[in-house]
Amino acid sequence: MSWKETAEPVLTRMPTVARPEGHVPFKRKLGWTAGILVMYFFLTNVTMFGLMTGGGGGDFYGQFRSILAGSSGSVLQLGIGPIVTASIVLQLLGGADLLGLDTDNDPRDQILYQGLQKLLVVVMICLTGIPMVFLSPLLDPDPAVMQSLGLGPMGVESIIFAQVFVGGILILFMDEIVSKWGVGSGVGLFIIAGVSQQLVGGLFSWSGLAEGATDGFLATWFAILFGDATLPGSPLTTEGLNAIFLGQGQILAMFTTVFIFVVVVYAESVRVEIPLSHARVKGARGKFPVKLIYASVLPMILVRALQANLQFVGQILSSQWANMPVWLGEYSEGRVIGGLFWYLKPIQSPGEWMWFAGTVTQEWYLVLLRVGVDLTFMVIGGAIFAIFWVETTGMGPESTAQQIQNSGMQIPGFRRNPQVIEKVMERYIPQVTVLGGAIVGILAVMANMLGTIGAVSGTGLLLTVSITYKLYEEIAEEQLMEMHPMMRQMFSSE
Repeated sequence: MSWKETAEPVLTRMPTVARPEGHVPFKRKLGWTAGILVMYFFLTNVTMFGLMTGGGGGDFYGQFRSILAGSSGSVLQLGIGPIVTASIVLQLLGGADLLGLDTDNDPRDQILYQGLQKLLVVVMICLTGIPMVFLSPLLDPDPAVMQSLGLGPMGVESIIFAQVFVGGILILFMDEIVSKWGVGSGVGLFIIAGVSQQLVGGLFSWSGLAEGATDGFLATWFAILFGDATLPGSPLTTEGLNAIFLGQGQILAMFTTVFIFVVVVYAESVRVEIPLSHARVKGARGKFPVKLIYASVLPMILVRALQANLQFVGQILSSQWANMPVWLGEYSEGRVIGGLFWYLKPIQSPGEWMWFAGTVTQEWYLVLLRVGVDLTFMVIGGAIFAIFWVETTGMGPESTAQQIQNSGMQIPGFRRNPQVIEKVMERYIPQVTVLGGAIVGILAVMANMLGTIGAVSGTGLLLTVSITYKLYEEIAEEQLMEMHPMMRQMFSSE
């Protein structure tokens, strides 16, 4: 009796969002997408009941928050973390061919895969939420709530965990609603929402709007130019240049932000176009584009989520293991400052590696070693997860060749045979997948090292630009199909 037969009664009964029975009009898709986006922003501002004010003074995910979405101390404390972690597990199991599921051709296996994914997300919500609430001091229960309810710390922590669990389930189904009834995917939508909010704040925020707020890029330069703020020294001195480029002026951060926007948009347009012609309709021609970033930048979520989970494990160990070996990790006020976990922590800002500016206390060669580890992790991890992504999402040479064959198209000059088309695709797809994954990894590390407007992580900015570009392409395609229903009959699977 295989594991599929054993798990089928559970996996096939997992709650799911029903697929639309027919075509969903574009305006209705936009309505669903906008509604889920409003609900997401609402939930990120709902503070968990029973949580001590300030949530213990820290965020587990820290600067990973821009790619894991959600909000610290809110109902969406976990963000898309459980979904991404479950995807990592499925990617690894699928890449090693341990599942034995044919998600391309077998409808039963497709249902089992979707059920398994949901079950893994629920498991990851528990595995992440339980240590976060019960084992770490960052989500402490409020003593006033304990007194008013007559409960001990364990009772209030159970209430907090229940809210974390409900938030994780809500974001799972919100993602599924957008994927089936809206435009794009929920995961991508939530990343865009969080990063865009940070970018807008980094550009337009003004300290006079709220207590403790800081001036954004435009407000800072307005104050400098009109004499309301002064630089620590002349622009010709070292102090003045540091303030302009690295400090309050944020010139380097603005340059990096614009550079990433331009490079990602350019890379999305670089492609190898394989000519296609219809086998039966004379004169019907097309092209199959193999983009430079063929696997998109979404595998970067998996790489950064893996690093976030490693840092999460380090924080839990440091809080529970009083005599934790220094070589494994050294922590001060909840921040890692040495040991293995310090080397595995990605560079998030210029101040974390510019030893020559006096912003780090470690020796320069240790800092360079950490930069090398981060770069290696991102390049190799990006390439590996890009390969897994392509193979498990039906973008590999074999799946692509079958799709072209089923559409009635063929490559001019070659026999109309899926094996022949597959061999042609193998000349491009594997190489472009690895190259694109490595390039995205390098760009992410570079953006983190130079800094961005709004303190958005380089990976978060890359994801936002790429997802927005693909969302634009999908909206254009939807509008085309709305204007020409025949196009929908030819290319849509609905």
